[in-house]
Amino acid sequence: MKNWCAGAALACLAAFLPDAALAQLVGRDDAAHVSLGIGYFDAFQQDDTAVEVRAELRSNWHVLGFLDPFIGASATTDGSVYGFFGLKTDIYLGDRFVVTPSAAVGAFGRGSGKDLGSTLEFRTGAEFAWRFEDRSRLGLAIHHISNASVGDINPGTEIVAIVYSIPIDFLR
Repeated sequence: MKNWCAGAALACLAAFLPDAALAQLVGRDDAAHVSLGIGYFDAFQQDDTAVEVRAELRSNWHVLGFLDPFIGASATTDGSVYGFFGLKTDIYLGDRFVVTPSAAVGAFGRGSGKDLGSTLEFRTGAEFAWRFEDRSRLGLAIHHISNASVGDINPGTEIVAIVYSIPIDFLR
């Protein structure tokens, strides 16, 4: 159920906002970004915590209306790795504050860390960021990773991370 919350929120946003209001909130002509982060894996359940590092390449291609594809990878101090790709959108609340909900699918390798029950894992969540004058961003990301019950077990986990996003222009 948690995996579909981000998608449902985006669909409601698109369905109920007038086109002019939607254009002010999402899909601005902002830069693509390379995003780097460090966070706390299994932050809420704390069954098998670890430090997570991540890197993402976030495009600004606006496929499917206002959604942008992204690709990324993360690793933990327990040797877990996760490679993923998905869709995100930037919701601008004024000129400086940006909320970025996202949903992704990817492959998870456990290492000696938490058993998430499957190689196939889904990630949903959002980042809450401050956008600087140079279009870079500093934010707090909260994501849930789960296999949506395709595995024998589905404990899921949450990651809370600090993320710095550097604007890039070569993806245009």
